Amino acid sequence: MDMMDALIAGGWLMIPLLGCSLLATVIIIERLWTLRAKRIAPYGLGQEVCSLVARGQVDLYWLESHSPLGGVLAAGLRNARLGHEQVRARLQEAATAVIHDMERFLSPLGTIAAITPLIGLLGTVVGMIEVFAVIVSADGVGRTAELAGGISRALVTTAAGLTVAIPALMFHRYFLRRVEDITVRMEEQAGQVVEFLAHYQGELGFSDQHEGDFSASEARGS
Repeated sequence: MDMMDALIAGGWLMIPLLGCSLLATVIIIERLWTLRAKRIAPYGLGQEVCSLVARGQVDLYWLESHSPLGGVLAAGLRNARLGHEQVRARLQEAATAVIHDMERFLSPLGTIAAITPLIGLLGTVVGMIEVFAVIVSADGVGRTAELAGGISRALVTTAAGLTVAIPALMFHRYFLRRVEDITVRMEEQAGQVVEFLAHYQGELGFSDQHEGDFSASEARGS
């Protein structure tokens, strides 16, 4: 049985299963590209920010555009003169927004993993109803084609539902774990900056140059 035969044998319930499969595939590809630790929370950024603060060369605009972690650190540094509690509060608020963005589409992916086996089970029930309806009819024994069709629908939809649900569930758990790992990395680097500011005795000097970029910031720091 090829793919087209399976779709036909499964009946109309294969349409939502196919839609769930396509949607899950798009979400998985998008999240694999988006949830890259180097893009969201690159290693060494917290230490680099501490060095720039010590030299008075922090460009907050560059920091915000550098990465999501950079945006979190910039939000805290903008309130550095208001005290450590304000810094921590702003870091927490900015980090919450980043985490919310990282968790985007994970709920629909989890929903797909949960409902596709149920859709397959529904196909099983519908197929078995058809089988029993044929059996109890007067000439049920001779209607082997309809019996086979009902059994085929019961098996195909169940298999299709599990085929979609298993990888969707695996990737859903994987992405949740990746979000947790990136969150821990962000907390570690934000903690470095907070600890540095707590012991820093010098004058805090920040710039907000919209024309500045990463290479320009490095040039000033060299």
